[in-house]
Amino acid sequence: MLTTEKRRGFTLVELLVVIAIIGVLVGLLLPAVQAAREAARRMSCSNNFKQIGLGIHNYHSAFKALPVHHMGTHSKKGSYVNSGISNTNNGGGHNEYTLSFLVGILPFVEQQALWEQIANPNNETSSGGAPGKPWSPMGPSPRQQEYKPWITEIQTYRCPSDPGFGLPALGRTNYSACIGDSPDKADCRWPNNPQKGKLVYTQDDVIEARAAYRGMFQPGFQGKFRETLDGLSNTMMCGEIATDLGDKAKATTLMINGNAWKLRQKPGEACSEYIDPERPTFYKSSINYTNKKNGFAKVFQMRGYIWSDARTGFSCFTAILPPNSELCMSGGDSGYGIASASSRHQGGAHVLMGDGAVRFITDSIEAGNSSTGCVWSGGSNTQAAGSPSPYGLWGALGTRASKEVIDEEY
Repeated sequence: MLTTEKRRGFTLVELLVVIAIIGVLVGLLLPAVQAAREAARRMSCSNNFKQIGLGIHNYHSAFKALPVHHMGTHSKKGSYVNSGISNTNNGGGHNEYTLSFLVGILPFVEQQALWEQIANPNNETSSGGAPGKPWSPMGPSPRQQEYKPWITEIQTYRCPSDPGFGLPALGRTNYSACIGDSPDKADCRWPNNPQKGKLVYTQDDVIEARAAYRGMFQPGFQGKFRETLDGLSNTMMCGEIATDLGDKAKATTLMINGNAWKLRQKPGEACSEYIDPERPTFYKSSINYTNKKNGFAKVFQMRGYIWSDARTGFSCFTAILPPNSELCMSGGDSGYGIASASSRHQGGAHVLMGDGAVRFITDSIEAGNSSTGCVWSGGSNTQAAGSPSPYGLWGALGTRASKEVIDEEY
């Protein structure tokens, strides 16, 4: 009697079918895993912003005022001391009123130890040797690489979705101060003739600055929550920014346009000619790094670099062009211009409202006419000082006391 043995194993066709099914499942699963990871990073970013908002509110409770953006110490001659980025280790130095609000809130975001290093004379250097003399209280120029606090990466100030790290940025930040909807006078950061440790502006400077500083943070001035007449829940206090990766992305690469008139009168056209039409999120690759009238700023002056530096390119944003628009300045990080919010999240960026709420603003938010001139002290009609923002809902959220009515969801 013949017996038949049962067949064991798979045929080649069956094996290929199983492999194909596994490949399809993996292909379907990977995007879901990546989306879940980005959702977690986005939530972590929002939590960091909430921590910063809580720190600002606690600062205000303690001192009855907001932390000053563009404040610090100065040299007796009113000029930089040890302000370069070279690796000197001679100590001393002053920051010439260039410190950001992120320095002031350190004790209120669980960074008391770092604050103590900054607030007191410091004998350490990033290269390991001792300076010739102690660094001055509140530190030297934020660009001083040998000063350890300035190169420290603070996790609360970093978005997990942003991959940027290391030199030439020193310590990076993904969170910036809202200075309103006008670029005018944003380069008026510190006085030419500091006297007795106080800011000294001329009367004309103050008039022009007050007309242009329409955000919750007013460079060089100490604001208060009670000045936010539009309501804390309707006014942005801070905004998210992506840090530069050296890829000439328009939202993080600091483009210089020396045409101050165009930046003030037609901000949406000021740097649009430099955008690559084939890659609309990048500037043209043919443009070289330079510090001339038109071109890129120096390599260490890009977006989100140097968390301690208050200058516009580093840690400010303006509510003129919607999130992830171009970064266009009049003269490097020390100039004034358009500094849009930006992020590595898809489709928009987080903002911190005055009441501490964190909202995600999409790139498509209604932002008025970008070819309309900004409000400034010498403006007329819609550009007259105190006028409502010409930049729609986005601009209205950026002003603290311009009497706009927010009647739509965002």
